[in-house]
Amino acid sequence: MKCLIVQPIHAAGLARLREAGIEPVLCPDRASPTIAAYIPDCQAVITRDAGLDAAGFAAADALRAVIVHGAGHDPVDKPAAKARNVIIATTPGANARSVAELALGLTLALARGIPAADATLRGGQAGFRESRNFIELAGKTALIVGWGHTGRQFGAMLAALGLHLLVFSPRVATIDGHERAASLAAGLARADLVSLHTPLRPETQGLMNEAAFAAMKPGALLINLARAGLIDETALTAALQSGHLGGAALDVYSPGAPQGPLGACGNVIFTPHLGGTTQDALRRTALAAAEHVISALTGTMPPTTINPDAWTPRP
Repeated sequence: MKCLIVQPIHAAGLARLREAGIEPVLCPDRASPTIAAYIPDCQAVITRDAGLDAAGFAAADALRAVIVHGAGHDPVDKPAAKARNVIIATTPGANARSVAELALGLTLALARGIPAADATLRGGQAGFRESRNFIELAGKTALIVGWGHTGRQFGAMLAALGLHLLVFSPRVATIDGHERAASLAAGLARADLVSLHTPLRPETQGLMNEAAFAAMKPGALLINLARAGLIDETALTAALQSGHLGGAALDVYSPGAPQGPLGACGNVIFTPHLGGTTQDALRRTALAAAEHVISALTGTMPPTTINPDAWTPRP
């Protein structure tokens, strides 16, 4: 049996596949034609943000499972998977701690102006400390949008620092004793910090739009380590340029955003999708993905399968 590795994964995941008698086939790049050339004779695929498009599914002649290295399955073509009875499974939670830690780091960086302070000193400029108003987090209110694996862990970190938590997560029944925001707008109006941890769905596409930014507390900070599509970047740029928002930190964003109008705003921090890229998280995620491949190819549907109707046990 073979598993196509579309993008590099931790060596521990490759070793686990080999231990189970599954040969990892390493794709030299993530381009669609390359994937289509390497996918024949592979029973499984492990992919990250490259996903798997219709051309990849069409070229597959033995495919049974697509495993996403992470939680986001947006780039995997769902209709193509359904047409071929190929399951799609994810590895949610494996990198949640690392993503939450980056969220905390970005929050502190925004609140204390750390990147700008460093750049100012390196440029030999004086007076930075007197040029801005900095924020102490203790006693402030944070709105967590999406109370999943990462939202919970980040919320616990903020609570430990003395912040009051509001949670907006309509699909989640239990929010661990924290206050539930009556609506997104109600939460935005009270929050000094807004952090996005919700999946991208039709109802969350453009969740943070012009109206949402207008509802936010003046001077509030925005953190996004979830999906770029949650934010209307034109509206965010306007809210930052007007001074209504105090700043934003983004680990996900549209292509070219750091070089465009949003990047020209001085109170934005960009990171290159670093959330789940610690060695610890990469190892956990790769092992979880490998275990899902092994389960799928030995007759057990992975528990995180998002399209269980496509499951057909096969020897």
